[in-house]
Amino acid sequence: MTAEFRVETSPVSDDQATGKAKELLEGARAKLGFVPNMYRGMAVNPGLLSTYLHGYALYRESGNFTPPEQEVVFLTVSLANGCDYCTAAHSMLAIKMSKLGEAHTQALRDGKPLSDAKLEALRKFTHHMWEARGLPTKAEAEAFKAAGYGDVHVLEIILALAVKTISNYANHVNHTDVDEVFAPFTVDKTVEPA
Repeated sequence: MTAEFRVETSPVSDDQATGKAKELLEGARAKLGFVPNMYRGMAVNPGLLSTYLHGYALYRESGNFTPPEQEVVFLTVSLANGCDYCTAAHSMLAIKMSKLGEAHTQALRDGKPLSDAKLEALRKFTHHMWEARGLPTKAEAEAFKAAGYGDVHVLEIILALAVKTISNYANHVNHTDVDEVFAPFTVDKTVEPA
C-alpha cells in the first residue's frame, strides 16, 4: 500500500491571510459565520479558492435544480470521489438547509437507490456522468430527460462536477479536518459500504 500524498503547506490562518486569500476568507466568514477548514486549505492558492467559490455560487444561485436536487448531485459526486469532508458537509446541508430529508440523504450515503423516481434518475445520471467522464450514452441521457430534466440540467451537472472536483481533490491532498458544524455527519469508516 502506498502512502497518500499530503501538501506540506499549512492551511491559511486568519493571521497569515493576505491579499486575495484574506478577502476570500473574510467574505466566507461574513456569509457563513465561520471559515470552513476546506477554504483555509484552498486559500494557499487563492485562484483555486476563488474559482471554487465562483462556480459554487453560480451553481447554487443561478441554476435550474431545486436545493434538494443540488444536494443529490453534490453528494453523488462527493461520494464517487471518496471525499469524506464534502460528504459530511453536504449531508448536513441536505438535511438542515436544502430539505432533502434524512431518508434520501442516508440512502445516498449508503449507495442505495432513492425512493423518489425523479431524484433517483438524477442520482443515476450524475453518477453516470462521473463514471463516463462526461461522455454519457444516448440511452442514459434519454432516461434522464424522460424523468423530467433537459439539456440545461446536463450542463449544470458538468458545472457541479467541476466544482466538486476542485473541492474533493483539494480535500484529498490537504487531508482536511471536518469542521465541528459538519462533525455529526462524518463518514463512519468502520461501516462497510452497501
